[in-house]
Amino acid sequence: MKQPISRWRLNAARSVLAMAAVLAAASASAQDAPATVGDEQATTDPAEEIVVTGSRIVRPELEVASPIVSVTAAAIEATGLNNITDVLIRNPALSASVGGARSGGGSPTPLAGTGANFLNLRNLGTNRTLVLVNGRRHVAGVPNTAAVDINSIPQDLIQQVDVLTGGASAVYGADGVSGVVNFVLRRDFEGVTARLQAGISDDGDAGNQLASIVAGKNFAGGRGNVTAAYEYSNTERLSSFARPFSGDPDHFQELWQNINDFRPGANGIPFDDPNIPDRILYTNLTWADSAPDGAVDLNLDGIPDFTGSGLPYDGGTFLPGGSGRAIGGTSNTPTAGYFGDLYPAIERHAANLLTSFEFSDKVRFFAEGKFVRTRAYSVGQPSFDFYTYLMPDNAFLNDRFGANAAPNGAFISRDNFDFGIRGERVRRDTWRGVVGFDGEIAENTRYEISYVYGRTSARSSQTSNPIGDRYYAAIDAVRAPDGSIVCRSTLDPSALSPAATTFTPGAGSPCRPLNLLGNGVASQAALDFVLASNVGRALVDQHVVSGSISGDSRAVFELPGGPIGFAFGAEYRRERSRSDPDPFSVRGEFRDSAALPPSAGSFDVKEVFGEVNVPLLANMRFADLLSFGAAARVSDYSTVGSTRTWKFDGIYAPIRDIRFRGSYSQAVRAPNIGELFLPTTGTFGFVTDPCDLANRNQGTQYREANCRTLLAGLGLTPQQIATFTPSRVPSATTSRRGTVGGNRNLAAEIATTWTAGVALQPRFIPGLTITADWYDIRIRDAINTPSPTQLAQLCVDQPTINNQFCANVFRSTTTGYVLGDGNDPQRRIGFNVGPANVAAFRTSGADFAVNYTVQPGKLGRFDFNVNAGYLDHISFVPTVGADVDDNTLEQYNPRWRGSGNITWTLDALSLNYGLVYFSKTRRFSVEELANNPDLSDPKFFFWPEMFQHDIRAEVRVNDRFRFYGGVNNLFEQTPIWGSLNYPISGVGRFLYAGATMRM
Repeated sequence: MKQPISRWRLNAARSVLAMAAVLAAASASAQDAPATVGDEQATTDPAEEIVVTGSRIVRPELEVASPIVSVTAAAIEATGLNNITDVLIRNPALSASVGGARSGGGSPTPLAGTGANFLNLRNLGTNRTLVLVNGRRHVAGVPNTAAVDINSIPQDLIQQVDVLTGGASAVYGADGVSGVVNFVLRRDFEGVTARLQAGISDDGDAGNQLASIVAGKNFAGGRGNVTAAYEYSNTERLSSFARPFSGDPDHFQELWQNINDFRPGANGIPFDDPNIPDRILYTNLTWADSAPDGAVDLNLDGIPDFTGSGLPYDGGTFLPGGSGRAIGGTSNTPTAGYFGDLYPAIERHAANLLTSFEFSDKVRFFAEGKFVRTRAYSVGQPSFDFYTYLMPDNAFLNDRFGANAAPNGAFISRDNFDFGIRGERVRRDTWRGVVGFDGEIAENTRYEISYVYGRTSARSSQTSNPIGDRYYAAIDAVRAPDGSIVCRSTLDPSALSPAATTFTPGAGSPCRPLNLLGNGVASQAALDFVLASNVGRALVDQHVVSGSISGDSRAVFELPGGPIGFAFGAEYRRERSRSDPDPFSVRGEFRDSAALPPSAGSFDVKEVFGEVNVPLLANMRFADLLSFGAAARVSDYSTVGSTRTWKFDGIYAPIRDIRFRGSYSQAVRAPNIGELFLPTTGTFGFVTDPCDLANRNQGTQYREANCRTLLAGLGLTPQQIATFTPSRVPSATTSRRGTVGGNRNLAAEIATTWTAGVALQPRFIPGLTITADWYDIRIRDAINTPSPTQLAQLCVDQPTINNQFCANVFRSTTTGYVLGDGNDPQRRIGFNVGPANVAAFRTSGADFAVNYTVQPGKLGRFDFNVNAGYLDHISFVPTVGADVDDNTLEQYNPRWRGSGNITWTLDALSLNYGLVYFSKTRRFSVEELANNPDLSDPKFFFWPEMFQHDIRAEVRVNDRFRFYGGVNNLFEQTPIWGSLNYPISGVGRFLYAGATMRM
């Protein structure tokens, strides 16, 4: 049932409209207002020579061979979104990017990464997407990576965003193996513009607000300009409990093992009936044998007898097969709402200052400076206990069940919602400055020299984490001689084993007894003693010095197509990253975390580059334009040595209406600081064992035989790894202790990319532009860091077990399970995870764009825009000689995706309809279904299509003032069961209104 919109949110909406009226009244004299939705946003004549994304040579924009898709400022505003990444995800090439819905809660985020947004071009990884601002590099947003936090780029200063595939590394340097996204900011701005916007879901939550002001002034007869801008945006946190599909047990659905299909057969090997789906869809799912008030096992047989509140335990019907779930069970913890937020809280302040002054034609000074502060907060899962042991004389245990109820002690399993759900609170500060000079050396020859400094500092606080020695001391609660309940260690300091490291036991100890038997029964004093926030700090900084000369040959000679254009230069870049975890983390004091030492690393690179454009023919019969281009870059890294990148491209236009274009290039990506320098440290990770009998038919054709070989090598039989025990997380699927670290022997990745396309501008249909471009990207020596589960899968999914993945997975000789159980007194590790140059990626497909503007007399103007993408192939090869892992049609890899808009403008009114779409994707991999065709009912094999419908209206009151409003996700598509944010975010239908003023 939908909740009514709260009164304060209604007041907020009224305040925006009231402010709009005030701004309208204040608009007495005006300059031209910004273009309405669908208006052309070009600030230059189409034939004007400018520096365009993907080239350092000044030339007409249509003479660039690499395909570029631009998202204009008007298109960004028309979405009604105040998160620029959520806007760019609508671009087919960027639909796998990490937007707001994937930057917190249950989604995995890097350290201090809550609320950070990253672009992922072609779904080849955020580290393979080069993000630029005005053609220059930008500092990373989180430590140990090269990924830029897009929240650090002010939305209302953006003039356009250019997305480019092909040849990026030769022009801009490493990291752009999948392409470049360049944010072109407004400059030489004159006047004042202000914008206010507020929005809210029609459930009355997930509200957001945006306010911005940009003021610019020319001076010294137009030779100088100074522009200042401030932007504030705020998005409210959205809990998964706020939506039925994610938080209501009667609506929340998951696909798990069919009880009727999964049962032991001969010799303990499960019988798989091919006529019964292995997995079926369930509602009212719960975590087996765990409860918010505690699941208490008095008999130590692995099956709870009572709840912590003292009631008989109703555990429902256990689902075997490693799921850790049950159907029903009034005592169990529901899985609904358990997996974290649907959207994090993000608050952002951005201040920018841009200035320039032209001393003469030969010298112009320019500078940019900005400061962005982002605060984000999101919660994930609560802390939990798995069969934690309580001593027989535990005072709370005896008070609840009687003195003789558990003569051998008891196990308790618990989801600690009442302790405070674990989350992360981040404050991220980004500083960036650019200073430089440019001007003419001679006629048709220009120079530029610049220095860029960027710095990101972050403070992250991971909340509600139990401190290990304090937690176990606090739950070991006994009666003191005076009858009070105290920690045993207060009476007997030697009772702690191992000894306390974060407090001093004995008389006067700060330890306070912690009661786990019941919901909300723990004292605040005990929680204050046991819990702490894991406070860490991180720093990333970047220095870039570059200089270039560009021009053409017209002063000396010209070809029939015009003068040869050229650019060459040099660049020096230094990157540094440091992460300083909380002292408790460094020492490994938190109960649910391994020790995490500080990490630091740096590298520098010296580069020279050159580029040339050769226009052979122009304005001739059958050759309106024929040109070729080339670029090259030589880099010397302090880490991986020398690399070389290059590209060739060309354009042929037989007539003015049609242009053929293509490029072929080699790009590189040097390993980032984390991949190189992250120190080897302990970690915990969930491992779903591929050699569990329940999982052996869900990999490649090699998995079954390889698992048998592995187990035989340990002296075990194949059926000795099976999960039939009635526990929430069986032994084959649980958190394991391991190590993770960098690899200083990494080499650079190498990518080969080619593109080929056509651009049509038929003169007989004025206003129509059609482009179509094919791309093909192949990456070899790719750096891959698998998760613990992926590591175990890659071990047995190769043709043989003689691979480097198996060398980093360690199994017990008695059980066959991956080592690293938290109860192992020897603290043995089960896996080593780290990056290696082992993988190959390939993807290919096509991008299409259609833009058409028509003005049928007095009916106004109609603008049509479509950007679409077709994915032909995307695959991954984990090691040399391994089978190809076909990821086509898997999550975030649909066959078709795109967005379209139709805008009608008549006088002061503009109406817009938008559609965002992508086709269905696979829920299961090709390998899973090939080896297990009855894995589920075929109707569940695919995630459904995404259809998001948006509408918007805008009224221009006068030349200074306009207001607008709209509805996104009009028909309220929601994430499909089994996901919190796929194929669409969980916000639902969203309403917004705003106003702009220009003076």
